[in-house]
Amino acid sequence: MYQSKSFSQTRWRLTGWYAGVMGVILSLGGFVFYEMICQSRWGSLHQELTSVSGTLHDGLEPVLKHPGHLESGADQLLPGLCMATARCSTKGSDRHILGAVQQAGYYVRFLDLSGKPIATLDPQPDGLPIRVGSELWQTLNDQQGKRYHQISLLLKTSNQSPWGYMQIGRSLQEYDEYLTTLRVMLLVGIPFAMLLISGASWGLAGLAMQPVYQSYRQVQQFTADAAHELRTPLAATRATVESVLDLETISEAESRSTLQTVARQNLRLSQLVQDLLLLSRLDIQRQSLTKLCDLKTLIYDVMDEFEALAVAADIQLAANIQTQQPLSVLGEEEQLYRLVANLVGNAIHYTPKGGQVWIKLDRDDHHALIRVQDTGIGISPQEQARIFERFYRVNSDRSRATGGSGLGLAIAMAIARSHHGTIQVQSQLEHGSTFTVKLPIA
Repeated sequence: MYQSKSFSQTRWRLTGWYAGVMGVILSLGGFVFYEMICQSRWGSLHQELTSVSGTLHDGLEPVLKHPGHLESGADQLLPGLCMATARCSTKGSDRHILGAVQQAGYYVRFLDLSGKPIATLDPQPDGLPIRVGSELWQTLNDQQGKRYHQISLLLKTSNQSPWGYMQIGRSLQEYDEYLTTLRVMLLVGIPFAMLLISGASWGLAGLAMQPVYQSYRQVQQFTADAAHELRTPLAATRATVESVLDLETISEAESRSTLQTVARQNLRLSQLVQDLLLLSRLDIQRQSLTKLCDLKTLIYDVMDEFEALAVAADIQLAANIQTQQPLSVLGEEEQLYRLVANLVGNAIHYTPKGGQVWIKLDRDDHHALIRVQDTGIGISPQEQARIFERFYRVNSDRSRATGGSGLGLAIAMAIARSHHGTIQVQSQLEHGSTFTVKLPIA
C-alpha cells in the first residue's frame, strides 16, 4: 500500500506499539484473572475445611472425657472410625454425617498431645507426614508427591483439659489440576490472542495512516504542481528580462512593453501566492462563524462584477432568486463572495459565445441552495471526480489562456467546507454544468 520506506517503517512501529501495549494489558489481565481464580478457589477450600472442622470440633469436645482416649460417643458421631491399634478396612464405611468428609480426597485423623496417632477416618493418604504444633494450616505432600491441605485443631475434654489434636485435610489434586488447565489455557490463549491482535494492529495502523499518507501524497502533488505553476511566470519574466539585457540600446516603447510583461507575470505570481495562502489558512484554521451574510445581496454583487465580462464574452448572465424571504447564513462574506465568484467565473470561461449562465438562489428546510448553471462544454464523468483537486484543469490550454491557475474550484470547496457546507456538480458533455452549493441557514 505504501511505497515510501518511511511510511512502511512507521506502520511497522505502530503495529509493534499496538501489539506491545495490548500484550502488556492482556498479560496483566491474565495474571490478575489467574490470581483471582486462585484466591477464590483457595478461599472456598479454606471455608469448607473450616466449616467441617468446626462442626466436628463442637460435636466431639462434649463427649471427650479423658485425654488421648475416644469414648463411644465419638464412634456414633463418626461411624467407621478406625483406632490406631486395630486393623481397619481401607474401603471406608457408609457414613452419613458430614457429607463433605465423605467426598473423595478428604481424611480425618486424631493425635495425642505428643503427635502419636489415636484414630483415623479412612481412607488415609499414603506416607503423609504427621506434624503437630502451633500452625493452624499446613500443606503437605504424600509419597506420590500429591499435595494436601489440612487444618489442625486442639481438642479439649469436657472439663477443658487438653485432649489432643484433630487434623482434617483435603487433597489438592483437583485444585492443582484446575489451575494447571487454567495456566495452559492462558499460555495458549494469550499468544493466540496476540497473533489476532497483531493482525488487527497491522490493519488499524494502515487505517490510521491512510489520512496521513493521503495528506503526504497531496503535499507531494501540491508541491510539484505549485513548482510547475510558479516556474512558468518566473521563466517568462526571466526570458523577457534577458532578451532586453542582450540589447545594446532599448527604446522607451520596448522598455514599457518589458515592464508591462514583468508586471503581468508578477501579478500572476501574486495571485497564485494569495490563492495558496488562502487554501493553507482554510486547511489549518477553524474559523468561528458569527457574522450574518445576506445571500441575496451577495448574489447581486457577483452579478454586478461579472456583467461586463459576460457582455464581452457574448454570454447572457442572469439571476433567479426563488425565495421571497431574506436568506442569511453564518460566515465570512468575503470568502462566500469568492466561492460564488469562482463558480460564476468558471461558468463564463467554459461557456461558448451565445451561451447562458444563471445564478439561482433557493432554500430547503435547513439549507440555502446556490446553483450556478451554464450551457457550456460540460465535464466528463471521469473528470468530475477530480475537478476540485488543486491545479487540476479540465481544459488546460483554455485555462491558461484565461489566466486560470487550477485553484478556483479547490478554493470554492475549501470555503464551503469551512462554512459546514457542500458543493455538488451535475454535468454532461456539450450540455452544460450545474454546481450546487448547500449552506446551513442561520
